[in-house]
Amino acid sequence: MREATPRRTPLTPLTRSLAEEYVRHVDPHAETTVFLHGLGGWTHNWAKLIELVRTSVHCLALDLPGFGRSAPPPDGEVTVERQAAAVADHLDRGGHRRVHLVGNSLGGLVALHLAARRPDLTRSLTLVSPLLPTLPPAKARRVALLGLPGAPRLYARLLATHSPDRRLDDLYRLIYADPALVGVEQRAVEARERLRRAELPYAQEMLAGGVRAVARAFLGRGESSAWRQARRVAAPTLLVYGRDDRLVPFRTAPRAYGAFRDARLLTLPGVGHVAMQERPAPVARALLALVAEAGRGQARPSRAAMTEPSA
Repeated sequence: MREATPRRTPLTPLTRSLAEEYVRHVDPHAETTVFLHGLGGWTHNWAKLIELVRTSVHCLALDLPGFGRSAPPPDGEVTVERQAAAVADHLDRGGHRRVHLVGNSLGGLVALHLAARRPDLTRSLTLVSPLLPTLPPAKARRVALLGLPGAPRLYARLLATHSPDRRLDDLYRLIYADPALVGVEQRAVEARERLRRAELPYAQEMLAGGVRAVARAFLGRGESSAWRQARRVAAPTLLVYGRDDRLVPFRTAPRAYGAFRDARLLTLPGVGHVAMQERPAPVARALLALVAEAGRGQARPSRAAMTEPSA
């Protein structure tokens, strides 16, 4: 019997190419992992994780439209659906097939949407602190205020009163459980990128647009609901949650674990919103195990929950 062709749901692509960092494995036939950053992030967010997995897989990190070094959408509109369409278009044009999608935060929502709509493109799915709809904690609600009319201009004025060092300190206190883990080199790279981004006329509007995109995703109903999309994903899925995440409440983890039909759950004590930066080693081990498992194929879905000991 011939294997049924996976259902492909058309996505409307954006017209501009995405900036990428492509670390190729020496074996041209190695599996390919695709990394999608969170709100306001960029390809470098994955540097630590890529360094650990590059000897096993091709690593393709993408800047979503309007973020990092990718141009904004022509009309300035940011939605999860259009971000996913841009990624799908980039992968299709690059000849990538059956990739391992990895997304953090907003990138997790984008990866989820893509996996649900393009099973033909998705071999496995890894979500690190994905922004799945739930009542957000107080700090996340304050970030959501950036989506209000006029907020980007007010936010830009506020940032102008803060030194670059303070802005970085505020960022790391928000996304890390322990900001002391941030290395000197990482901080320097991030500082240079933020100074570059501050000169772009669309940067604050894209940040606000990303916030509004998350809000719309939270309000989605029917087939557009992220929870409904999770149930549609057939690919084996790894969920990674930090127990001390200030932006995604840890209580979301059990519901997410139950929503996917073929799920593995990795929980990390003492970790915040960016586990791939805070504790890259256990994330790398779990990701490579998923890649190997997906490569072998399975007769039926499996489930596993793991808690990594504190560092």
